[in-house]
Amino acid sequence: MNMQVKHFFDKKDIQLSAKRYGIDALGAMAQGLFASLLIGTILGTAGEQFKLEVLVTVGNFAKATTGASMAVAIGCALKSPFLVLFSLIAVGQAANTLGGAGGPLSVYFVAIIAAECGKLVSKETKIDIIVTPLVTIVSGVLMALLCAPAIGGAASYTGRVIMWATDLQPFLMGIVISVITGIILTLPISSAAICAALGLTGLAGGAALAGCCAQMVGFAVMSFRENRLGGLFAQGIGTSMLQMGNIVKNPRIWIPPTVAAAITGPLATCLFKLRMDGPAVASGMGTCGLVGQIGVYAGWAAGVASGAKPAITPFDWAGLGLISFVLPAILTSLIALPLRKKNWIRENDLKLDL
Repeated sequence: MNMQVKHFFDKKDIQLSAKRYGIDALGAMAQGLFASLLIGTILGTAGEQFKLEVLVTVGNFAKATTGASMAVAIGCALKSPFLVLFSLIAVGQAANTLGGAGGPLSVYFVAIIAAECGKLVSKETKIDIIVTPLVTIVSGVLMALLCAPAIGGAASYTGRVIMWATDLQPFLMGIVISVITGIILTLPISSAAICAALGLTGLAGGAALAGCCAQMVGFAVMSFRENRLGGLFAQGIGTSMLQMGNIVKNPRIWIPPTVAAAITGPLATCLFKLRMDGPAVASGMGTCGLVGQIGVYAGWAAGVASGAKPAITPFDWAGLGLISFVLPAILTSLIALPLRKKNWIRENDLKLDL
């Protein structure tokens, strides 16, 4: 890269890096989804169940801001100036609407481009209050008009293929989806954003949820002797990503929860028929704030309300509890025992600095 261009990019804090775009922006997008679509779905479901119309109304307003919330969150991750951030509201709404079912992925790409274009011109003219919003919105909306339908369509098609394959081969795909999604959740990448971008629901969403729960609950229980109650809650309803530093030091500690995911995934798809018919983003949340479980319940409730599901049965609840909490805890602990005996997992290998 030309030195003058590099210096200008550095001044504008534009970093063409995998971390900035593939980790920071993607993780922020998931938070934007949580603060709009997901919380709106939770509020709406609670309102419908408890006959509180005000919660349904609040939830609908929250869900209506999905595109804008994701775009602004991405802009924050890219350290955009205020005028760029505010302008991304329109960009996100356009990309999400034009992207259809694959709206989140459309917002991800379009918001990054619009934010960086806005940053390039920010504070470069005496009429910044006009130029910066103009460049950000025009570049973003034009990009959305040109690319969002294709990006959204491709993401939606990919998600449908994965879900179709899961319905066709629930055992094999249950293993694959559960293991991969669980690994992504523990890595510094957003599994929630990926599930949302692909629209991963149905049996595939259930397998994804199983994998995430296996990692979170598995690490929480396996490391209880080192981290006690603080670690149990931090990982069990927070994130297993806290173990990433320990995994780098000793990758073998990742074996028990990953093998557990390979077991619970096909159990979710084949035995319990666990489906995520709530928002796709919940498929990649696991037990974080119990969002995954609330998402499954939201799908059940919607199915009962529409007549597609006769009732929520004790078997449904048993399957959700076993896949989310009981089996990950038991399986991970059992799988870890021989590894501890072989000294593959040593004392304090799972210790967190809490």
